[in-house]
Amino acid sequence: MKTHFIAIGGSAMHNLAIALKDKGYQVTGSDDAIFEPSKSRLEKKGILPQEMGWFPEKITQDIDAVILGMHAHQDNPELARAKELGLKIYSYPEFLYEQSKNKTRVVIAGSHGKTTITSMILHVLNFHQKDVDFMVGAQLEGFDCMVKLTQDNDFMVLEGDEYLSSPIDLRSKFLLYQPNIALMSGIAWDHINVFKTFDDYIEQFRKFVASITAGGVLVYNEEDPEVVKVVENAENYFRKIPYKTPEYEINNGKVYLKTEMGDVPLSVFGAHNLLNLEGARHICQQLGIMDEDFYEAIMSFKGASKRLEKVEREDKGTLYKDFAHAPSKVKAAVKAFAEQFKNDKKYGFLELHTYSSLNPAFLEQYDHAMDGLEEAIVFYSEDALKIKRMEPISPEFIKEKFKNEKLKVFTNAEDLHAYWDTLDKTDGVYLMMSSGNFGGLDLTK
Repeated sequence: MKTHFIAIGGSAMHNLAIALKDKGYQVTGSDDAIFEPSKSRLEKKGILPQEMGWFPEKITQDIDAVILGMHAHQDNPELARAKELGLKIYSYPEFLYEQSKNKTRVVIAGSHGKTTITSMILHVLNFHQKDVDFMVGAQLEGFDCMVKLTQDNDFMVLEGDEYLSSPIDLRSKFLLYQPNIALMSGIAWDHINVFKTFDDYIEQFRKFVASITAGGVLVYNEEDPEVVKVVENAENYFRKIPYKTPEYEINNGKVYLKTEMGDVPLSVFGAHNLLNLEGARHICQQLGIMDEDFYEAIMSFKGASKRLEKVEREDKGTLYKDFAHAPSKVKAAVKAFAEQFKNDKKYGFLELHTYSSLNPAFLEQYDHAMDGLEEAIVFYSEDALKIKRMEPISPEFIKEKFKNEKLKVFTNAEDLHAYWDTLDKTDGVYLMMSSGNFGGLDLTK
């Protein structure tokens, strides 16, 4: 099968391209910019475009599938050529469904926790050598690629994202998967550049639940009232399995899960991660993994990439980085950090990086998000606001919305880096929350 990727360099797209190459497909692609690690990974597989840009001549009649990434625009010249030739154009999730339509599809959805839960499930399955197809949104220890596609596997585990499918398909990605088994971890308003009201956002999850196949299974977080409302109001037939935070304790900085089989030591911490773990356990039960086998495997799970991930520093300071940017994710990460390191001085750095996090209306959601930290720092770039054509935001406005008068606010990278350099990283513990990189800050030094 001959496939062509428009915007092959994206974090999701390049992994799918690699998975198809590994499956034996003929893969080509284009992009106007490709960064690391995508560039090296594509080059290693021999599918890195020879030059950057869009080339309509690459689009030929013999292409079986054109896969369109979100990075491309509606007026992309390669997309125009594909339409002109009448080629089949897929969004990323649409093509994943095409690859898995004859398999049992397991879809993990939710505003927060979905990457970690998917990672936990795959870690357990890999530990017990149970082979499945998958797509996950983070690089996992023991896995070469974030996507795996085969002819023979019976199951496909998919991280289900509520964001848009492609520039020409404005459906939420997870609405294309039609799960046989699903999980919903939580609902907290996100992506406000697309979903202008909270109800519009919740509607995507209502549609997701409605897309579960007849007689399917939904594992859901019964501690989230919005999730419960969506589940209770669903009109289609499926089996409902609720889950909640399990009992645990922290002894000498180590988290122990309380189970009928005794205390299980874990390598992750935070109540939200224990909740994620419980959801993963119920999904694994549906895949034939007994509880004792789940606990045996989960002990060695160290977390998904950039989800409360410990950074090894030259000075041996204690520092964790987290992808947290949405308010609910920030609050969960800070709460977990405060609980785990209650006897240490805690520094928390948050970069407001996305359209949503920099939106004045959305900033209301961050109230008290940094409470529980002795030193709380927020960074956002005034230049980024200009690039995004957004109105200026004052540090005083940020402090007001966070409801934290002690908050330190930096608006340019040089000042942030200068402050960072004054800190003794072996004094206290550090939590770095961003989907960016704090203006190029090196967290290892």
